Amino acid sequence: MSQVVKPGLSREKILQAAIAYADIHGLESLSMRKLADELGVKAMSLYNHIKNKDDLMGALVEQVIIEIPLPDSRQDWKGEMRKRGKKSHEVLMAHPWACMPLVSRINDGPNMLNYVNASLGCLMEAGFDPATADYAWNAMDNYIYGFTLQSLSFPFQASEYQQVAQAYLPDFPKEQWPYLCALTEQVANGQHSGIHQFEFGFEMILNGLEALLNKASDTD
Repeated sequence: MSQVVKPGLSREKILQAAIAYADIHGLESLSMRKLADELGVKAMSLYNHIKNKDDLMGALVEQVIIEIPLPDSRQDWKGEMRKRGKKSHEVLMAHPWACMPLVSRINDGPNMLNYVNASLGCLMEAGFDPATADYAWNAMDNYIYGFTLQSLSFPFQASEYQQVAQAYLPDFPKEQWPYLCALTEQVANGQHSGIHQFEFGFEMILNGLEALLNKASDTD
């Protein structure tokens, strides 16, 4: 006898509940049983819509990726990559659990494939050859994931930087660490926020890629 599916339960509803749970509690604590509890159903009823935990993970990645607009190859490639990078960081900060499944599993759902294809297309239409386009989008994504993970894992909040710098400054002898001391003094005195800026590093990558593209054009 087939199991009766509870009215109103759907794959979309399950995924929305899973994302909401993971955003608050993290991915590590998410299980089919806890997800069922959140939805007020028996765990077995979820399997009418979700094959297994791996299917759930893939579907969650798909839901996150679709929040990032696809780059438009008809527009300026730097502008599109800049928007892609900034929005990717914002989305991953909103879903702190999402970085790890993005970098640690094979994600081959249609949303992810569309995302990769559009990213490559924007770069290749701008003049990058396929191999360089591959290096380029991976370099950008490595920066996005790394910056996001560091932001999520940093031991204190941005609002605490000045106070922390003031506390550490007496332990930084100028004769031993003159440059570190100079920087810490600026943060402690409020001359420099010390807050890392996503745009600063990402723009360096874009400028480097632009120089590479211009060099390749000059040799053609």
